[in-house]
Amino acid sequence: MPSASTTSLKLDPDMKARIQRLAAARRRTSHWIMREAIGEYITREEKRQSFLQDAVAAWEDYQRTGLHLNQNEADRWMAKLESGEEAPIPECHK
Repeated sequence: MPSASTTSLKLDPDMKARIQRLAAARRRTSHWIMREAIGEYITREEKRQSFLQDAVAAWEDYQRTGLHLNQNEADRWMAKLESGEEAPIPECHK
């Protein structure tokens, strides 16, 4: 693991007490709980940001080309995938 640096974090007394109670219940340190929470938050927000970037790119592509699937086409394709069938993505159209 690369060397870590110290960062100061100000917590209100209630949040600090909640973290300490959780840490005691989990037999972990408050430091461990905070690192886990921050790591999970960052991972979730990175995924959310990636999803938003993909959505914007898809919208821009649609505006540029007009190519799309309608809801019924997408639903039929997804139903096949959910049933375990290997189904290619349907061809987009205008």
